[in-house]
Amino acid sequence: MGTTLWSPPADVREHSRIGAYLAWLERERGLRFADYRALWEWSVADLPAFWSSIWDHFGVHAYDPPHAVLPDPAMPGARWFPGATLNYAEHVLRANGVGDGPILLARGQTVAPRDWTRKDLTDQVARVRAGLRARGVTRGDRVVAYAPNIPETLVLLLATASLGAVFSSCAPEFGVRSVIDRWRQIAPTVLVAVDGYRYGNKTVDRRAEVAKIRAALPSLTHTVVIPYLGDGADAEPWSALAAPTDEPLEFAPVPFDHPLYVLYSSGTTGLPKPIVHGHGGILLEHLKMLALHHDLGPGDRFLWFTTTGWMMWNFLVSGPAVGASIVLFDGDPGHPDLGAMWRLAEETGTTYFGTSAPFLLACRKAGLVPREVADLSRVRGIGSTGAPLPAEGFDWVYREVHGDLRLDSLSGGTDVCTGFVGGSPLLPVRSGRIACRALGARVEAFDPDGRPVHDRLGELVITAPMPSMPVGFWGDERGERYREAYFGVYPGVWRHGDWITIGEDGSCVITGRSDATLNRGGVRLGTAEFYAVVEGLDEVADSLVVHLEETEELLLFVVPANGLDPDPRAIRDALRTGLSPRHVPDEIHTIGAVPRTLSGKKLEVPVKRILCGTPATEAAATGALANPESLAAFEQLAARRAASG
Repeated sequence: MGTTLWSPPADVREHSRIGAYLAWLERERGLRFADYRALWEWSVADLPAFWSSIWDHFGVHAYDPPHAVLPDPAMPGARWFPGATLNYAEHVLRANGVGDGPILLARGQTVAPRDWTRKDLTDQVARVRAGLRARGVTRGDRVVAYAPNIPETLVLLLATASLGAVFSSCAPEFGVRSVIDRWRQIAPTVLVAVDGYRYGNKTVDRRAEVAKIRAALPSLTHTVVIPYLGDGADAEPWSALAAPTDEPLEFAPVPFDHPLYVLYSSGTTGLPKPIVHGHGGILLEHLKMLALHHDLGPGDRFLWFTTTGWMMWNFLVSGPAVGASIVLFDGDPGHPDLGAMWRLAEETGTTYFGTSAPFLLACRKAGLVPREVADLSRVRGIGSTGAPLPAEGFDWVYREVHGDLRLDSLSGGTDVCTGFVGGSPLLPVRSGRIACRALGARVEAFDPDGRPVHDRLGELVITAPMPSMPVGFWGDERGERYREAYFGVYPGVWRHGDWITIGEDGSCVITGRSDATLNRGGVRLGTAEFYAVVEGLDEVADSLVVHLEETEELLLFVVPANGLDPDPRAIRDALRTGLSPRHVPDEIHTIGAVPRTLSGKKLEVPVKRILCGTPATEAAATGALANPESLAAFEQLAARRAASG
């Protein structure tokens, strides 16, 4: 079950947000729970009681009270808190407990550091809200940002939400085609964009891309440019949108499921799905997850390395709703070296440091010792997502960062804009394992016959509704795309597309995407365990594995580390002894880079399609990739294999 690396202190209930919640449940509801497992079982067995307790415990402000919590739990189509009206932006700006210090600390490689108080942020939101109103934005209109993780992007989100309008963002490193594919679907009226940005030592001019995006969106009535590089563009400046105003900051009361923002599936194949999230669902889910699982509240500084094209940005900027200050970083996390983010944590007084499993593993591979490059004594928690974190990643954190912190490996997705499995202050951290299923998230593992299993690999499913499940897909009036995406395999049950093993104790391990499954000899193999072994070798920097069903071939692709030459025999031996003979690949190929999305996910399925003869331009939307040039190696291999018969 993994080595125990951290255990909750004896007085955890007296000094944690979840402990305060448990005390509140006993005092206000007469409910007492002996441990996390009992609390979780109640939270998924009595959804109305649990979610109404979250509403009351966190003091959600409603303009109109709900008629009920969950009248009908059937999925899809479950409606939460009907009759209630509220506003997400109001709860973020309420920022209970932040005090007079900074609510937002912005750092990056383009402009000087900025620290804003709650008053500063509120004033900017009031200005931009008035600016949007003056430009005709009303409830239901779409406002989009082609901008990085900077204060202006957050201001725009909150100002848009305050009006009941709908927000959407793309990171400025997204290619023009990817942006247009997303935003044409929602027909925005206002575009706010940067003129460019700096990534490490590199200056990236985005004025030409902004012009192309603008020309491709006939619905636009206004384009506003943030002179982030200082060059400006042929458009209205941000200073005009954010001009001083006498208008008071007000918040439009909107229904619980009123659209807040539109996020998108990765779009690596086909048109990205425009996933609509609602004000109330996002608010309740983020209050629960940030406070009760990540233990964030007043006095905390919350940093998660992310871009505005990844749902972790939406998760991060909800931090003030639980009283935490947030740290926004824009730039290259590896500049001038991999110690940069750890030094940023020290400089900003970060108490919770969020990142990705690939970043932690890259630091380990580079031999970095974070506690030697930065004072990390204030860091109480580390979050890891984006990919499964193997045992050696856990061990490295506790050895090289420091031993008295809680490491939360979590998994979720853009589809729910949260993690549905993760950590808890009440539970120990065990090497290689995700500690628990999140409160209110009835996550189960299904066998091929749709039956729940424990201690066996199964399809990750959610068998009861969560408030942050999408309101729907934009433009999918009859809900056909939505049903097909999540409910087409198990009627009435959400299928997420991952393989998961859930232990009897509730801890779990995710072993990769189920659509990238390796099925050799009738045995399903997850990709994550391959990567843990292969990338544990000194000579391998990165890797990707695919299984071609037609020929029953297992192909492994490796990226050399530090100019070393990976030894195929050593790789095969490591897989045979570390896993099993079934894991030994038929072919091992050296490549220059593993293709990844802009949020860092490996493109196993598109690579498989390319190797089966699909052109790269059809197998993957190159504008959604961090390194589209990396696909060429797989096209060349496919051509050689086809020529050789």
